[in-house]
Amino acid sequence: MIRINSNLTPARLLPKINRLWTVSATKIESIEKSNPPHAAAPVYTSDGCYTTRGWTDWTRGFQHGSSLLQFDATDDSAFLKLGRRRTIEDMPGHLTHVGVHDHGFNIISTYGNLWRLGREGRLPDTEPSESYLELALKVSGAVQAARWAAVRGGGGYIYSFNGPQSLFIDTMRSCRVLAVAHLLGHTLSGEQDQSISLLGRLIDHATTTARHNVYYGKGRDAYDMRGRVAHESLFNTNNGDYRCPSTQQGFSPFSTWTRGLAWAMCGYAELLEFMHAHGNTMPQHGLDIDAVTQTLREAAIATCDFYIDQTPACGIPYWDTGASRLYELGDYLNRAADPFNTSEPVDSSAAAIASQGLLRLARCLHTEGDTNAASRYFHAGLTVLDTLFDEPYLSIDPQHQGLILHAIYHRPNGWDRIPVGRSVPCGESSMWGDYHAREVALYVQRLAHGQPYLVFYGPEDTS
Repeated sequence: MIRINSNLTPARLLPKINRLWTVSATKIESIEKSNPPHAAAPVYTSDGCYTTRGWTDWTRGFQHGSSLLQFDATDDSAFLKLGRRRTIEDMPGHLTHVGVHDHGFNIISTYGNLWRLGREGRLPDTEPSESYLELALKVSGAVQAARWAAVRGGGGYIYSFNGPQSLFIDTMRSCRVLAVAHLLGHTLSGEQDQSISLLGRLIDHATTTARHNVYYGKGRDAYDMRGRVAHESLFNTNNGDYRCPSTQQGFSPFSTWTRGLAWAMCGYAELLEFMHAHGNTMPQHGLDIDAVTQTLREAAIATCDFYIDQTPACGIPYWDTGASRLYELGDYLNRAADPFNTSEPVDSSAAAIASQGLLRLARCLHTEGDTNAASRYFHAGLTVLDTLFDEPYLSIDPQHQGLILHAIYHRPNGWDRIPVGRSVPCGESSMWGDYHAREVALYVQRLAHGQPYLVFYGPEDTS
């Protein structure tokens, strides 16, 4: 269980955050030199160098989005120019990519960050124009929403790259592009000019995911532990019936892959924030704001509680809570995680994502008046970052291109490098882990300085 440090504040983390940005700058510049435009996207490091892995091209937005976050945090215009140029050059093909569930990862990280910065008055000129960015976001939201499978009884989900039978937990963080496109007044046009609400599809996807991928300890199956998450849910595409849990990257369908858990934590907390800011528009779309908010809140709280309870004291999780050799580590939940152990790897990228979920849930609950619970999740999130933004997780070696060490990509497939003399992967980074570490560092930095609250849908006071 995480040993929550209630004395931490955003201001107390600023020295570590400032150090992170200093280290981050050299990493971005190094990756830019070794991964030129139009080359395969960098995915994870091997022996300290970013390399690619052909599966789907879901990490390019994190690469270029990292430059935009670096500018946001430091006001170094060189990174704005780099991120803006690469977005315009590299990302258009992703806008109409109909084969993936990753639009929010690629598009919000690039076009979305630029649009947000413009709305905050941070862009020094009008290139690219706001209308260009908004068109990109509208297109992406509609293309993502079209990747749709219906379920029995109504509703449905955005299906994964595995096909229409597959609902991934990952998509909870990716489908926020539908929220932005909806705010921009866009809809999806279907057969015979049917107007399909992007907000409706977003809520249906979130509800279906909460019902089938998140567990609540209510006896659903023999492994129904509250807050546990299934990476994948499988459906019968002939009639929309739910069939069973599954996984692509976890240990088993009945254990919890911790990066999938983190996607749920962050995705539900962030969408709950969105509902607090824009839920007043939902009745006109035929949606019950109270019911939707309750579903999002319940999923966010359950998953965040599970993370706190099933993560070692330092806040960094092992890659799967049911991994087969965890028992060899003994009472591993009551001490700091050991990334150099000989049994099972940790996954720092899950911590980078999960920390933001904890912090955003805290803000939602504080807004609702539940200050005691808010304090618990807030300080849990800061506790995770207090560990993550320091050695042995922060990569200070200028020859290593990764920012956050000890990330895991695909343990079952054996894609992660195992250093010579060791038995489990360690010492490497991932593009999503590095991006989300930068994103949550920016989030906390803004809190510490009293700057505008960081949300993907732009400044709350101008929405």
